[in-house]
Amino acid sequence: MSRQKYESPTTNAVGLGFWVYLMTDLMLFATLFATYGVLRGNTAGGPAGHDIFSLKLVFAETIILLVSSLTAGLALLSAHAGRKTRMLQLLVITGVLGALFLGLEINEFRVLLADGHSWQNSAFLSSYFTLVGTHGLHIFAGLIWLVATVWYALKRPLSPRFMQRLTMFSLFWHFLDLVWVCIFSIVYLMGVLA
Repeated sequence: MSRQKYESPTTNAVGLGFWVYLMTDLMLFATLFATYGVLRGNTAGGPAGHDIFSLKLVFAETIILLVSSLTAGLALLSAHAGRKTRMLQLLVITGVLGALFLGLEINEFRVLLADGHSWQNSAFLSSYFTLVGTHGLHIFAGLIWLVATVWYALKRPLSPRFMQRLTMFSLFWHFLDLVWVCIFSIVYLMGVLA
């Protein structure tokens, strides 16, 4: 890695813009959680969470995403240590785990839809699909960002600019992990135990 000074994500306009984006995402998810909280009991005579959620599947998804967050953090630490190959390996593992998580989430939606539990059936299902689906879209965007990051790192040295971008990706991925822990707790656990 070059010996240029590393800039944290808050020391320039790009970093400030990233934090503004992350805070708007936080407000988006807060609004979706509030909406779900208000609508979760409005099943229109259809199924509730305890009728349709598979806690074993969602727990597996949670473990996969938590491990991917760990590997993203370890990739950032490896990059700071100048271990580019190790960083790339950990980023690939993060991507594989993220893709596996997304595949399980899409399959969960597929099963629900095949069983006739569409977002059009009730306010509960609309708010559920919107909240969880928005998280899934963010995971998909994060995977695109991750592929671009790995591609960039394969072609260039670990510069301070790259380190800043990798730090922003890592923060974004950890943010998605935190949102998922809230989804797991509020949507799935409370839904099954209610």
